[in-house]
Amino acid sequence: MTITKILKTESDYKEALARTIEIFHAEQNSPESDELDLLLLLVNDYETKNIKLPELNPIEVIKFKMEEQGIKSKDLEPIIGSKGHVSSILSGRRELTLKMAQKLVSFFNLPADVFLHA
Repeated sequence: MTITKILKTESDYKEALARTIEIFHAEQNSPESDELDLLLLLVNDYETKNIKLPELNPIEVIKFKMEEQGIKSKDLEPIIGSKGHVSSILSGRRELTLKMAQKLVSFFNLPADVFLHA
């Protein structure tokens, strides 16, 4: 089964995903490899147009990373500032500054877009 049309429905999408998985390890420069390249483009196009990922809340990400790494609020003081500043940021009463976000990106090894709002 070869899919060579734009994916317009969820059914088309699921069929393309199934075929992609089926031929994922196709030998380079084979007809199946060419089909795989086309399927990956079609699947990506469908996902870009139809699947929206939820926006991440930067504060929730920080709290998650703190819990994951066993970090306490006081451990963020060198990054954010005083105990009061850390508390205000984590409670949402105060906004993160660009400088804080840059430090948090490095500290938690996060992608910068976690802190960017479109």
